[in-house]
Amino acid sequence: MLVSRYSLRSALILCCAGLLAACGPADKQQVSVISGKTMGTYYRVSVLGASKSQEAELREKIESQLKEDDHQLSTYKDDSVLSRFNQYTGSEPQPISQGMADAITTSLRIGRLTDGAMDITVGPLVNLWGFGPTKQPVKMPTQEQIDAAKKLDGLQHLKVIEQSDGTYLQKDLPGLYVDLSTVGEGYATDHLARLVEGMGFSDYLVSVGGAVVSRGYNEKGRPWQVAIQKPTDKENAVQAIVDLQGMGISTSGSYRNYYELDGVRLSHIIDPKTGRPIQHKLVSATVIASTALEADGWDTGLMVLGEKKAMALAEQQHLAVYLIMKTPDGFQAYMTPQFKTYIRKADQG
Repeated sequence: MLVSRYSLRSALILCCAGLLAACGPADKQQVSVISGKTMGTYYRVSVLGASKSQEAELREKIESQLKEDDHQLSTYKDDSVLSRFNQYTGSEPQPISQGMADAITTSLRIGRLTDGAMDITVGPLVNLWGFGPTKQPVKMPTQEQIDAAKKLDGLQHLKVIEQSDGTYLQKDLPGLYVDLSTVGEGYATDHLARLVEGMGFSDYLVSVGGAVVSRGYNEKGRPWQVAIQKPTDKENAVQAIVDLQGMGISTSGSYRNYYELDGVRLSHIIDPKTGRPIQHKLVSATVIASTALEADGWDTGLMVLGEKKAMALAEQQHLAVYLIMKTPDGFQAYMTPQFKTYIRKADQG
């Protein structure tokens, strides 16, 4: 389960002005770029054809939207909507926004399809291993501690209730702790994309952390492109480049957010079944879907499953997936037929 706030991952590189060179003749319209920090990571909004006044208005609306999203999902702020729900030990349905309901419903569905690999209720395990609001442990958690934390999770204990007067979230396990870090970036990215479109812009690229949504064309008159980063600590090392074609994309990787304890490298991605950080050979999973939220949920579940189960499920569900595995000879990539249609032709083969 991705954590460290909303996860400091940067496995996708935006192929726009100032990063990777785009192709084609320049257009008279310029790209306005608005960027900053949010949710423990970074955001970037590139919009074609915005005036100075529109850019200023857009910046203000972006900051307001991100502040609201953080207020909804943060586990670092005691007064956030999610933190208040986690602190509540009763069983009465608690009011939540429609946006949060959509994020949780999507997470629950993907959780079921991945046989619990994508589990937004593993907050106690995430915190135990030091990837949540709590500090990193000074020694390896014991099996007893892991077992105790596992008793506090389970997707079956969480329910979204739609009523005529609003949307509610209910739990039947008092200690249930929901952590939406794994879909937080996709959640916020989709919101920013809708915000940009609401202002009348049809050519843009939006990213929050490792989640990206694009529509239309860049200043070169070409579709926005995104590069999948090689599983290395080196910045801007490109594995493959994709044309999003108006879709959302998200990458989860085990090689960026980690720490070492007792000589063991511990990834921020926790396997709900073992209660421990993943140890398999799959180091990166990239998913393209209709929304960044959907892609953001799937990439984590596939990372938890490992290479063989992830491949099988991706093919079964007809997902557009790109996986990178560590081998004795380096790294090996695998992609589903659905993903191949997005690969830039110059990079195929």
